Amino acid sequence: LGERRAWCSKKLTVLLCLLQAAAGILCYVGAYVFITYDDYDHFFEDVYTLIPAVIIIAVGTLLFIIGLIGCCATIRESRCGLATFVIILLLVFITEVVVVVLGYIYRAKVEDEVDHSIQKVYNGYNGTNPDAASRAIDYVQRQLHCCGIHNYSDWENTVWFKQTKNNSVPLSCCKAALSNCTGSLTHPMDLYSEGCEALVVKKLQEIMMYVIWAALAFAAIQLLGMLCACIVLCRRSRDPAYELLITGGTYA
Repeated sequence: LGERRAWCSKKLTVLLCLLQAAAGILCYVGAYVFITYDDYDHFFEDVYTLIPAVIIIAVGTLLFIIGLIGCCATIRESRCGLATFVIILLLVFITEVVVVVLGYIYRAKVEDEVDHSIQKVYNGYNGTNPDAASRAIDYVQRQLHCCGIHNYSDWENTVWFKQTKNNSVPLSCCKAALSNCTGSLTHPMDLYSEGCEALVVKKLQEIMMYVIWAALAFAAIQLLGMLCACIVLCRRSRDPAYELLITGGTYA
């Protein structure tokens, strides 16, 4: 029993190290979601979609604390510490299941949210004195290599296009490889042909999937951690000689 318990303790220690690494990765994923959403927030009005990212950062922080508790409990082989570790880990596991569910819910809402807000964002574009929304449009068009909502012709219906009266779209619609592009609609081959709406939806859904897969992966690690901790607890309680040795008894 002692050898088996030692083997489980070693496995638990390895899993605790993985949990510590997982904590850092989860916090990174959550921060990445926040940073990326900041670039696309004008196309996405529902701030509640950031709830999974908030939860996953909180889970990452909690995992780090749990890892420290688990390490101390494993080293001292404290039954109370291990039991506390298992209970907290179970609560975090349930939280990550909630993150996965919320991630799927909000992932399904992305398309409706973008479709609802993107027309208003493009209509508010002001190329001569760019505000935050205008900078967001230029950023998205350059980064995603797109132009307009569905294609570059959508710019003809915007207030900015009608005011400028030069039959041109913003320079952010120009293909990156072209240095002499002026955005003129008389040279459509110089412009990105794909619209931005579908690409923004795809990008936001990909970000949400990062959260979902991260939560699933680390939920699996937590299950292994709980299993090993439970095995150590069960075998420790069934070995009275080991109990006496730890508490100062005379048995080996």
